[in-house]
Amino acid sequence: MFIFRKLFFFSLSISFLFSCKSGYISKNISKSLDDSFYKNQFTGLLVYNPKTNDTVFKYNADKYFTPASNTKIFTLYTALHTLPDQIPAFKYNIEGDSISILGTGDPTFLHSFFNDSTAIKMARNYKKVNLVLNNLSEDKFGPGWAWEDYDTYYSPERTSFPMYGNVLTISNQDSIIASPNILKNAIQFSENEKHRNYNENIFYYNLKEKDTIEVPMVIDSLLLTQLWNDILPGKVSLTNYSGKKMEQTAYSVPSDSLYKRMLLVSDNFLAEQILIMASSTLSDTLSSSKMRDYILDNQLKDLKQKPRWVDGSGLSRYNLFTPTSFVQVLSKLYNEIPQERLFNLFPIGNESGTLKKDYLGASKPYIYAKSGSLGNNYALSGYLITNSGETLIFSFMNNHYKKATAEVKQRMQTIFELLRDNY
Repeated sequence: MFIFRKLFFFSLSISFLFSCKSGYISKNISKSLDDSFYKNQFTGLLVYNPKTNDTVFKYNADKYFTPASNTKIFTLYTALHTLPDQIPAFKYNIEGDSISILGTGDPTFLHSFFNDSTAIKMARNYKKVNLVLNNLSEDKFGPGWAWEDYDTYYSPERTSFPMYGNVLTISNQDSIIASPNILKNAIQFSENEKHRNYNENIFYYNLKEKDTIEVPMVIDSLLLTQLWNDILPGKVSLTNYSGKKMEQTAYSVPSDSLYKRMLLVSDNFLAEQILIMASSTLSDTLSSSKMRDYILDNQLKDLKQKPRWVDGSGLSRYNLFTPTSFVQVLSKLYNEIPQERLFNLFPIGNESGTLKKDYLGASKPYIYAKSGSLGNNYALSGYLITNSGETLIFSFMNNHYKKATAEVKQRMQTIFELLRDNY
């Protein structure tokens, strides 16, 4: 009885301590958000303690926001629940001296960062290679994407069998270097503000600049024939998908390496292809839309506010998510994935990725999170480690402001530091 009473009073003391902390924090965050700075914008914040199951702070948390690249958190969740430890590079059938290859959406093949060559290594063993195309049931661009971004590095076309990240990489060192090299003759030297013609593979590079640029390619059967003939001359033929099931699967890179790259540099192309690739576990016909519906109807059917989720990257302004939804998904990840592995996937404040120059001044990193930015919008959702060793899960979303994003981020940092130092 004595031990029971001691445990009871200890538990009561801990609860009282957390209550006092939460009260102090809530009062001060509320004061910050009442500032005139936030008057003409829309802001939402949810902070949650997964250990005590307590809401530390809540403000417009059930309202819908444009999430930008915070959408990639949902893409990550989908991938972790559908894809194996190694990325499925493609599906295939073998008949005698011929191999038929069907894309799964794997973005790593000949990609400048991953440089995977699984398809080439396998194809070299056969006299005939039949590359099956058109099993992606969606448009090359996502719904709500800005059409004028067609020549920007962050808007490559979505395809079933990407090559070179679906971009032409141009660099100017002692001479012009192009990858894939077969498109070098399609580069014109010009001060044109656009890097490519609207719907053709004619590229522009300014010789006054020494930058390495990545320009999306127009992916069509002509270009794919040229690219494959450059790699395996005379071996590869292209055919359209007939619905014939492919019995075997080849694998490329470790899955976590792809997820980490997506989150670290907020790579839109990788995010889109990951969602397409996840759909390959449902059918040989690829559809990120069907994959999104599947996840929302199954693993995420308990979300308090069902999002409007239209792409894998967050490029579209049609996306609508609440801070509560992000905290729910981040909580699921926190409970399901070992912390070391999970935190290693996210950008780290003052250390890596898109947060390398943010949340400075701390003796050690305390923010592990995914940022999201579009014009007049900035969001950050992830994990915060307090000085007392507590892990807090948060989603902080800012929409429709006209001030400098740097100032928005600085005010967010003030609130994060309040949580870090006082909880």
